[in-house]
Amino acid sequence: MNICIGFLAGFFGGITGGGGGIISVPLMAAFLKLDQHAAHGTSLVALVFTGLAGAVTYALNGNVDLAASILIAVTAVGTARAGAHFAHSLPEWKLKRAFGGYLLIVSALMLLKPYLGTPQTLTVGAARTIVLLATGAMAGFASGMMGVGGGAIMIPSLVLIAGFAQHMAQGTSLLVMVPAGGMGAYTHWKLGNVRTGILPGIIAGVLVGTWLGGSSLMSSPTRSCASYSRFS
Repeated sequence: MNICIGFLAGFFGGITGGGGGIISVPLMAAFLKLDQHAAHGTSLVALVFTGLAGAVTYALNGNVDLAASILIAVTAVGTARAGAHFAHSLPEWKLKRAFGGYLLIVSALMLLKPYLGTPQTLTVGAARTIVLLATGAMAGFASGMMGVGGGAIMIPSLVLIAGFAQHMAQGTSLLVMVPAGGMGAYTHWKLGNVRTGILPGIIAGVLVGTWLGGSSLMSSPTRSCASYSRFS
């Protein structure tokens, strides 16, 4: 079961450019009987490997902006730690409710994506830097709190505001998840919210699923990027 959960989360993350936390967190809670805090913390450890495997796959196809990733990660690392501490401070029922609200927001973004307007092109200058730093701050907090990759924030921001192509936004988002998710995971581990016993199976599934998901997307250049405009 651990491998299956990791595979599903990784495959989803590889295709969408997200960490797959919206898949792994509820599955860990439902099938592995983890409490909500442990599901969030353990999910963050797994998504570090989703980000690593996915970023390599996208980078091999020229779809990672390293400079943008560094700028986003600068703020995301700090706020991921804050998000993890905030999640830990909440009683389980409130954290479950917050995660449910996050899922509703992600679902709404998926449905509204075709109607969100024309992408802008802030490709240079201070405006682009500000957008990337602000994106990192919001995505990092969401990642640390929810046990997710923050792609639901990063990808729309990069595409609709910073003018990134869809594949580039997804690859860049995956790379940011490595340091940001790593900080969030470390913080949750220090707080006792990581179940290390299930990680080998989860990580093995994540690595295979992410590689297959990312490879299947990169091998289909004739498909419209819009068909993969999903966030997680």
